[in-house]
Amino acid sequence: MNIHEYQAKQLLAKYGVAVPRGGVAYTAPEAENVAKGLGGPPWVVKAQIHAGGRGKGGGVKVVESLEDVRETANRILGMNLVTHQTGPEGKEVKRVYIEEGCDIARELYLGILLDRANARITFMASTEGGMEIEEVAARTPEKIVKVAIDPATGMLPYHARKIAFGLNLESRQAGAAVKFMMAIYDAFTDLDASLIEINPLVITGAGDVVALDAKMNFDDNALFRHKDVADLRDEDEEDAAELEAARHDLNYIRLDGNIGCMVNGAGLAMATMDIIKLHGGDPANFLDVGGGASKERVATAFKLILSDPKVEAILIYIFGGIMRCDIIAEGVVAAAREVSFDVPLVVRLEGTNVEMGKKILGDSGLPIVSASDLGDAARKIVKAVGKAA
Repeated sequence: MNIHEYQAKQLLAKYGVAVPRGGVAYTAPEAENVAKGLGGPPWVVKAQIHAGGRGKGGGVKVVESLEDVRETANRILGMNLVTHQTGPEGKEVKRVYIEEGCDIARELYLGILLDRANARITFMASTEGGMEIEEVAARTPEKIVKVAIDPATGMLPYHARKIAFGLNLESRQAGAAVKFMMAIYDAFTDLDASLIEINPLVITGAGDVVALDAKMNFDDNALFRHKDVADLRDEDEEDAAELEAARHDLNYIRLDGNIGCMVNGAGLAMATMDIIKLHGGDPANFLDVGGGASKERVATAFKLILSDPKVEAILIYIFGGIMRCDIIAEGVVAAAREVSFDVPLVVRLEGTNVEMGKKILGDSGLPIVSASDLGDAARKIVKAVGKAA
């Protein structure tokens, strides 16, 4: 789960992380009132969407008068903000964050995440603040400092000092940075976060260390422990199909391709997407219907795939264990009879009640292409897309 910048700063501030003062506004008059309460000028008006690159897209502006605060907020609110992370469709801005100005001497990058390569919480830092860390890694990897935290000890001051020295911080700045990073680590572990990214982390003219921006992601599986965090969810920022899938206990993630996938089991779903790519195709989604899905859940899954206008063909690959092949077949047939269905469909069933499932599909009258194995299924679905095009 992602949250907005202002929400992340509110959470981090509770742990002692230094952030500029600010307030959220949903209308231009509210924005002006927030600015009045902050003093100033200058102020910064920031669009609040779940995407990076807001500044490049025109969603972050420094202003010098209350009139400019009002006018800028009025312009940003309701705009369709397009960034490299939103894609060409962009996102509508429904709230802005008004923040006090900051005397910036240096801009740095700081992130903390779970590094699956070493199974440890890892800090990443760079002197190249304000840039995408992927770009820094590609062009100047020597400017990235990484420190992995041993779970047996947790974060210790020397970990933070190593990062501070790697960022070439002076004595007073290093001391402030150590406290800052210890607080970030506490927030990460206490709140079951999966990512905290501060970009830029700024050193002010007075030598203070401040989070000028903040991004936080959370492990959905741990939200039951953090109702206060779960309440911060903004469903307007999430994909409608993914939300609908979650309501039916389906694991669905929309992708950029044109081949819809319905598979049981996360590992098999990943393998299916990989082999589609291997044969020159592009998966339109990750969709795991789970091990004990009902006919209704399968029907919902099929409709979700078809709701994506980019889908030009569908591959269903089921290895029945707990999940019975006849249930999958019944769900697909039920959904196909409810919605307009005019794309190629390749199906490979194996396992529990496979013959019954094949009979249900065969008797349905649906234009189904059978596959003998995963490789055969991938070849046939890619070929089907080519013919359709």
